[in-house]
Amino acid sequence: METLKQKPSRGAKEVLTFVVLLLLSSVTLLTTAGVILSLAGDVVRFFERVPLSEYLFAKEWTPLFAEPRYGILPLITGTFVVTFIALLVAVPLGLALSVYISEYLPPHRRARVMGVMELFEGIPTVVFGYFALLFITPLLQNIIPGLNIFNPLSAGLVMGFAIMPYVSNVASDAMQSVPQSMREAAYALGARPYEVSLRVVFPAAISGIIAAVILATSRAVGETMIVAIAAGQRPALTLDPRETIATMTSYIVQAATGDQPTGSTAYYALYAVGFTLFVLTLILNLVAQYVVERYRERYE
Repeated sequence: METLKQKPSRGAKEVLTFVVLLLLSSVTLLTTAGVILSLAGDVVRFFERVPLSEYLFAKEWTPLFAEPRYGILPLITGTFVVTFIALLVAVPLGLALSVYISEYLPPHRRARVMGVMELFEGIPTVVFGYFALLFITPLLQNIIPGLNIFNPLSAGLVMGFAIMPYVSNVASDAMQSVPQSMREAAYALGARPYEVSLRVVFPAAISGIIAAVILATSRAVGETMIVAIAAGQRPALTLDPRETIATMTSYIVQAATGDQPTGSTAYYALYAVGFTLFVLTLILNLVAQYVVERYRERYE
């Protein structure tokens, strides 16, 4: 009887498995800490030379001019102009596709469509960038007067299609997690298929849907090649989608391939912009996680 009451000790294999899983789950945290540490020193050196108030509120970004200005506002504005245009494309199309995948496709076709969307995610973004520059922009120039060759409009439209799979796949997964009993109850009350989709399933999966939109926003903010190729590299504080602009990522590409002397203020500005981009994407991911935890519906 005493032997039965004793709790079995963990075997060596179980302890080893626990340690390995703990180390693997810590990779993301360690990577984040490594990024912060690698940027911290150069970011501090930058702000020793440039006041934080100028960096946040000045309206010009001209680090290579004779009289340099280091206002991040033009880069942030350009980033969010492209992101806003991309979301106007990705969110309606992505959510419509997610409803179709989750509620109207039979299971065997659903897996195929989602597999195709995942393959679509794997297309190199440099291909999207040249598609926007060489195909979409000439088409838009025939319609929109005054549209520059490099512009956020064509970059944003193509980026919207590039990030659409992020919206559709995450949102469709959230909708499929809604219990089938809720759909059956709605049908028993006389609801039509579109009413079940939009008034029952969609609200029940709202936390996952919002998280999908926020994650897609984070993906768009961090996109590099599409904006570097199609949107331009001229920092301008404007909301006009016809004008050439620069984003934070396109400036990083430009500065990383430029001739800034090591140790100069322009050199350290590259790290300041990278740190700003890191903070923005981190905030968006934390907001997405908060939304999922705060508004997630739990079903038994």
